[in-house]
Amino acid sequence: MRSTTAALLIAALGAGTACRPQAGAAMSRTDSATVTERAEHLAQVLAQPDSSATKGAPIAKWILGADLLEISGIALTRDGRLLGHADEGGRVFEIDFRTGRMGGHFDLGKDPVVADFEGITSVGDTLYLLVSNGTLYEFQAGPNGSRVEYTKHDTGLKDACEFEGVAFDSTISSLLLACKNVRTKSPLQDSLVIYRWKLPGGSEPQPSRLTLPLAQITGPNGWKGLHPSDIAVDPTSGNYVLVAADESALIEITPAGQLVFARPLGPGLDHAEGVAITKDSILIISTEGRPKLPSAVTLFRWP
Repeated sequence: MRSTTAALLIAALGAGTACRPQAGAAMSRTDSATVTERAEHLAQVLAQPDSSATKGAPIAKWILGADLLEISGIALTRDGRLLGHADEGGRVFEIDFRTGRMGGHFDLGKDPVVADFEGITSVGDTLYLLVSNGTLYEFQAGPNGSRVEYTKHDTGLKDACEFEGVAFDSTISSLLLACKNVRTKSPLQDSLVIYRWKLPGGSEPQPSRLTLPLAQITGPNGWKGLHPSDIAVDPTSGNYVLVAADESALIEITPAGQLVFARPLGPGLDHAEGVAITKDSILIISTEGRPKLPSAVTLFRWP
């Protein structure tokens, strides 16, 4: 693996051993050395100052296995682990975003849970999965191969939106539910809509709503609409960052609803379904797979 500035992209092409779930003790020496090399190389890249020649270029890209072909959401835990889930099943995977190695997984419920899961987020040691109708599944992470108990919450918002993406705003102790499609025939059809679902200790009414006129976002970009597919909170600024798969868009807004920027995603990021931002300023975008196109997570410097 080269360390020149022309080779900033670290790619695990194909479903190689570094992308398969393996216990640490079961990894071959070659696998272990590859994982170590990747982590060290990424650290070296991040330590180098950004330049005009590399600005906006990915710093790593990891190909995911078949289990996450339809990856539908990602989130970082409090201790910095990346979790991801597929579209229809209640199974949560761990992905080492610094090396591309898949960790373990666990499932919701004693029996398989099937729902249109569209987002995941972490609140302390508690995790939430969001269904497109606004239903929330609350649970704790479990050991590899385990099944964990969960609690369902009906937000009462199924008639308001089709949701796709959830994040946690710690400043108001509320979950942010990103509306992909507004269901009601109201002026909200012309707005970016984010519902805030208060958790215990939250300061917002239940639920509250943040809106931003779509024209501010779509006009300069020539988009016909905006259909967010995930949302994250920047741990440094507190701003909300969204991706939209249909428009191949990246948007940042303030918690007060002011637009910071809205711009197209770069090449190779078709079907962006997940977004997360690390405490050390790495933007992670997950892309869903298609026939002959694998799913992946791609890393960028942030901002």
